[in-house]
Amino acid sequence: MDYFIIAITTVAGLGFHAWLIVRFRRWADRDLALSIAGSDPDKRAWMLQRLAEAKTRKVKRRGLQEWLEHEVKHYPGV
Repeated sequence: MDYFIIAITTVAGLGFHAWLIVRFRRWADRDLALSIAGSDPDKRAWMLQRLAEAKTRKVKRRGLQEWLEHEVKHYPGV
């Protein structure tokens, strides 16, 4: 019974750790998009749409900043 409790708590801890990593990455990606957008609310909303598009295009996290900076040059409000 002791091994069962240890196994369950270990699996739960690892699952929680993985969930936290995913959440932190999403927050960091969102923060990156918003920091590139600046303080303009319309541009911020547009950049969040570009971030969603990057997710659907499966842009790697390593190239996400470069991709977002390229997309901001095509902002329709400029």
